[in-house]
Amino acid sequence: MPKRAASKDIYRNFAHLAEHETEGKDFHIRVEPRDSSAVVIAPHGGRIEPRTKEIAMAIAKDDTSFYSFEAIRSNELHITSSRFDEPRCLKLVRKSALVLAIHGCRNEHDRDKTVYFGGLYRERIKRFKAELKKQGFAVADHPKLKGDHVLNICNRGTNGKGIQLELPMRLRVRLTRSKALMDKFVLAARQTIEAG
Repeated sequence: MPKRAASKDIYRNFAHLAEHETEGKDFHIRVEPRDSSAVVIAPHGGRIEPRTKEIAMAIAKDDTSFYSFEAIRSNELHITSSRFDEPRCLKLVRKSALVLAIHGCRNEHDRDKTVYFGGLYRERIKRFKAELKKQGFAVADHPKLKGDHVLNICNRGTNGKGIQLELPMRLRVRLTRSKALMDKFVLAARQTIEAG
């Protein structure tokens, strides 16, 4: 494994990661293309941002395209979203009108229960916030992780804008432990995805 660079990432892109890590041993990729105009992705699943894959799967159900990259053995396989270029993910994202990326935020937000937003799809973000508020969730724009870079994986769909959710660990745990809470969260997400 190469030494950590000045940024928090060890790997600058997927090709760099694939030079040092082995699929099936160090990471797992799950791709489920479906007949839908949307895709729900968890590019930092597994040990990187735990429980994000499970939340993304719950939203996608069996009718919306789904993608996850999961670190199996190390939490250091993070590739920043503006440099996340795993080919199977790009292929799926590039044919989707709406990309919803599920992430986990850390540090000062770990014990928070707020759903933080980023991404360039402002109209849908506004709708998503309203739907979540109806279900009793607190929402806010993330102060740092804005997801506004044009190369951010959530913004690489057919219309160049997407939605990035940053979920604190406490909220991720609550969602994956409570079916009732997850159902409310999924309902808000599906109302947004299906808004057309």
